[in-house]
Amino acid sequence: MTAPKPARTSPRTQSPALVQEVEGYLLLQAQLDQAQQEAAALCACLPWLTSGQAEDLTRHYTEQRRQLTRQILQATTQRAAQLRSEYEARYVELRRALLRKYVLSLCLLFACCPVSYWAVR
Repeated sequence: MTAPKPARTSPRTQSPALVQEVEGYLLLQAQLDQAQQEAAALCACLPWLTSGQAEDLTRHYTEQRRQLTRQILQATTQRAAQLRSEYEARYVELRRALLRKYVLSLCLLFACCPVSYWAVR
């Protein structure tokens, strides 16, 4: 007897948190690749470095870039959360104002309709 095949999940059923985690990982990897290329270009401009020094410089540079990228992403995430809460608060405020105006308009309409209806007869 064969073991049942595991159920395949479609991208639509995967959690958004997992997708965001993968996106973050890929973004960080792209940044690390970019940092390594920049460090290699810097080391190429410094021909007097030994291979050990070049490796150390590359490692140090990529670590600094990794930390900087993490800080930038955290600051961006915090700012996005702050903006989201501000926009949500403004949206609720505008929605309440619109509801008040709608209710006031209906009250005025109902208050004026009987007067004009009886005035015509």
